[in-house]
Amino acid sequence: MSWADSSPGMQAGRTPINGHDPEEDAAQYPKPALQRKKVVVVGLGMVGIAFIEKLLKMDAKRREYDIVVIGEEAYLAYNRVGLTSFFQHRQVENLYLNPQDWYTNAPSGALNYHLNTIVTAIHPREKFVSTSNGATVPYDILVLATGSDALLPRHTPGHDAKGVFVYRTIDDLEKLINFAETVKGTTGIIVGGGLLGLEAAKAMLDLETFNKVKLVERNRWVLSRQLDGDAGNMVVDLVRQLGLDVLLSKRVGKVEVDEENAVKGVVFEDGERMDCTCIMFAIGIKARDELARRAGIKCADRGGGIVINPDLMTSEKDIYAIGECASWESQTFGLIAPGVEMADVLSFNLTQAKVHVPRKFKRPDLSTKLKLLGVEVASFGDFFADRDGPKDLLVRRHGTTGRKKEVNGVEEKMKTFTDGPLPPPVKALTYKDPFQAVYKKYLFSLDGKYLLGGMMIGDTKDYVKLVPMVKEKKPLEGLPSQLILGANKEGEDDADDLTEETQICSCHNVTKGDVVKVVKGGTCKSIGDVKSCTKAGTGCGGCMPLVQSIFNQQMKAMGTEVLNHLCPHFAYSRADLYNIIYVKKLRSFLEVMKEAGKDPKSLGCEACKPTIGSILASLYNQHIMDKPLHGLQETNDKFLANIQRNGTFSVIPRVAGGEITPEKLIVIGTVAKKYGLYCKITGGQRIDMFGAKKQDLVDIWTELVAAGMESGHAYAKSLRTVKSCVGTTWCRYGIGDSVGMAVRLEDRYKSIRSPHKIKGGVSGCVRECAEAQNKDFGLIATDKGYNVFVGGNGGSKPRHSELLAKDVPPDDVVPILDRYLMFYIQTADKLQRTARWIENLPGGIKYLREVILEDKLGICASLEQQMNDLVGTFFCEWTSVINDPKLRAKFAQFGNTEEDLPGMELVSERGQQRPTYWAKESAKDDFRGTKWTQLTWQPMIESSKLTPEGPTGSSTTLKRGDTQLALFRIKGKYYCTQQMCPHKRSFVLSDGLIGDDLSSSFPSSSTTITNNTDPKLWISCPNHKRNFTLNGSSSGTCINDADVSIATFPAEERDDGLVYVQLPPVEELDGVLGTAKWMVRRGETEDPFRKMDGLLKGMKARRPVRREDLGGEGGAESGRGERGERMDW
Repeated sequence: MSWADSSPGMQAGRTPINGHDPEEDAAQYPKPALQRKKVVVVGLGMVGIAFIEKLLKMDAKRREYDIVVIGEEAYLAYNRVGLTSFFQHRQVENLYLNPQDWYTNAPSGALNYHLNTIVTAIHPREKFVSTSNGATVPYDILVLATGSDALLPRHTPGHDAKGVFVYRTIDDLEKLINFAETVKGTTGIIVGGGLLGLEAAKAMLDLETFNKVKLVERNRWVLSRQLDGDAGNMVVDLVRQLGLDVLLSKRVGKVEVDEENAVKGVVFEDGERMDCTCIMFAIGIKARDELARRAGIKCADRGGGIVINPDLMTSEKDIYAIGECASWESQTFGLIAPGVEMADVLSFNLTQAKVHVPRKFKRPDLSTKLKLLGVEVASFGDFFADRDGPKDLLVRRHGTTGRKKEVNGVEEKMKTFTDGPLPPPVKALTYKDPFQAVYKKYLFSLDGKYLLGGMMIGDTKDYVKLVPMVKEKKPLEGLPSQLILGANKEGEDDADDLTEETQICSCHNVTKGDVVKVVKGGTCKSIGDVKSCTKAGTGCGGCMPLVQSIFNQQMKAMGTEVLNHLCPHFAYSRADLYNIIYVKKLRSFLEVMKEAGKDPKSLGCEACKPTIGSILASLYNQHIMDKPLHGLQETNDKFLANIQRNGTFSVIPRVAGGEITPEKLIVIGTVAKKYGLYCKITGGQRIDMFGAKKQDLVDIWTELVAAGMESGHAYAKSLRTVKSCVGTTWCRYGIGDSVGMAVRLEDRYKSIRSPHKIKGGVSGCVRECAEAQNKDFGLIATDKGYNVFVGGNGGSKPRHSELLAKDVPPDDVVPILDRYLMFYIQTADKLQRTARWIENLPGGIKYLREVILEDKLGICASLEQQMNDLVGTFFCEWTSVINDPKLRAKFAQFGNTEEDLPGMELVSERGQQRPTYWAKESAKDDFRGTKWTQLTWQPMIESSKLTPEGPTGSSTTLKRGDTQLALFRIKGKYYCTQQMCPHKRSFVLSDGLIGDDLSSSFPSSSTTITNNTDPKLWISCPNHKRNFTLNGSSSGTCINDADVSIATFPAEERDDGLVYVQLPPVEELDGVLGTAKWMVRRGETEDPFRKMDGLLKGMKARRPVRREDLGGEGGAESGRGERGERMDW
């Protein structure tokens, strides 16, 4: 049996055609099928696929080769480096390096692949291989990429027991997953503390089935092949903090088994015993060279591996070996980078060596940068040069060892015996910060002019810059210490000072120049395209921040910078739209879309609607619940309260400057108790009441407003709070009335909408108790007034604020802040905090000072006037709702009944009730594909009860039986879905924003208009922005999460004024979508404090201080002594 007929191209040598060498005759390309050579690749792993990709790319014009690849596993090439992620998604396809259609879309005949097939024999003379299913495959060129096997200690008794695993393939992981389910709550052990061992440990931890996971390492520290003792032990400390128990200097002597040959424990060589049910060996790999050995191909006796020449050819002509199965200069390499380099060399030589000097495989760079169990680890260059001596002779030309050279060889030899061996001609520079868990050791030549290598823990940002310095043997421009002292820079990876030759992706040997080239060439217009074209970021993924930086910079250099357009509906930034709306005095979303949108009839999306709503509010301060604006708002603004994870809301009244009267405190407590609200003091010095039902919000506000309180705007992108210390009001150190200033500032700027939330702070002295220097604006009292700081924030990227103005008199504070905040509102991008905004200003804080303090642009008077006009329009949004019956009507859980349903089970904790934790898994049922027994039209609600439809659509919630449904009216048409977002099982979809996709459309369902199409519509979940399609053939699908879907139902309005929905019987509907079925309940997710509480329960606590502890007959000294003796933990 043969998969392909032989062809003339399979002969080793060919005669010239028509007297011309075909390699030099351009007319012969592309080669016809019968003249192409056949390349057979044995092994479809990461190196095998890398070779195939490169050969297809380099051979695209010549078409000299057809490729047949034979894979032993049942899967297409997958990312073995990212194997641990399999435990999160359990989808093999998510690991594929190329989708299946990539293989089938190759040029005709260029690539054929065969899976689940073992090559059993190679016949070098006849030039074909045999397979396990009896097939024979002829070849012109054979490439062996068979990889390696994980080692098992076959000398160890019990190595073959049930519960012993290795960590190498998807099948290995699936076996572990299945087995782990049978031994829940027991102990699992990983033997081996190298790269593979730590990856295996993460895999076992991710299973979350073992009560304990322990790692056993025979050396005194982990990663002993990459790190020295100090670095390795720091990694040990870090991974122990993450829950991994590490046992060092331990060797497994025996695996104990029960009568069924199942693992029950291990015995170490020192005699110690440990119970366990599962053992994963990660003690190394062995090159898979058995196929080559059987064929008589030369293999290394020590260490194994198929011996290769510098051109990667084996001892047999036209047979090559690449990757972990290859032995180069008696070395095999267990990293992907050397294998990809081999693939590079071989594909180049097969396609380009006819017109270029052939490449040779040289000593590979074994630098690695990985994230293991959350710990950043890197080693680069000759990282053990101080231990083993430098590998490169370069060092010996720069500086001496310090020992005087002897003329007499005998004397030198005697010196070695008496003084010991010569120290390596290397100097090390070490930095160790145990508080930040950072370790760096860089090795230099004796004269300090050359960097040889090094290792890093914790802070690895400079890795990509240091590797080329070692590889290119460039002399240092400064002192060695500058490489460490100057390394800890804030911000993201930057590519400005990298050369084109700098390798940015070590997994696939991608340089900065490779990325620049594909972006410049126009073939890659997105970061996804770059990953697909270059493979950068498809290995371990650690290079992605740098790849993104290079992509952004190149796009900008080409004049096609990464666009900051608001969204696909507008070709403008937020700042551009602000100016358009301001100059043209546009007052509604419809007007803005007609004037500036790409499609004047578009509904917009979850990105542009809130932004335009915010701009309109910033300019005119209309009530955001008014008809033209209500459909633009995020759920928080839509209901003037913050939605929480169980679908209820939190209520925060304003407490300006953190100052509140006892009477108002009593009212807050009374309201919270009456409505069963959970209370929490916020970081902004006010009180948050959680758990308010939508239908109770207006009643809660009514009681608060009646007590003299107002909306705190905690739901809005606006001023939140101005935090203060007590200042001169009470504090003996205060030199400024910080409370008075904070109250005045909060009252001035409350309610104004801005690109993002704004927080302020006022401290009464330099002790800075109000933390004013991490706020969007902050004041610190001085003898002469206030120092004004701007552009600080906490959050995920905390930033210290910068000094804008010094010693500002109190009267001048407001004009300066007016200008600053108004300039921010006008020019910032969407959802951009003041910190990032100032960073992006040309000249940063210096430019801002020129604009705000020196009036460089001549706009200060205008900024002050605009702010003055805006703050003059203030009104309490809660009060407006209380006084408007139409607005009050919007606060109901269901539009068709006054009944209510809970969204999540509550639990009692510390005297209050809170919703239980999120469910661990999404609801991944195929709701969209549910096969209902029958569907009948059911009248559900009077159309007049829906919120009057604006240009952006309207929605309501319906109750049928125990099922909650979401009903949407968009441009006169109705759409109905389940109310539950399956991502977190939250009943919130009707509260989300409606959007449309300009690039997609479906045939209109209208029968009166021909050739009409409707854009794809979606509803965006307010919790985590899962977007679900509402119409067309894909209705119910999630655009940005393929794991979840929703059920959709036809809906229509009829002449009787009712909206009908086509639904299954109530019992059937409840069986699929019922609230009781899907409501998240207590116990679905483990209490995160269970283990901690168990530990604390057994500890002694400080007992309360008793009266006698404060001193008595024995005097103060006696009391203090007794108290000291009795206090313990």
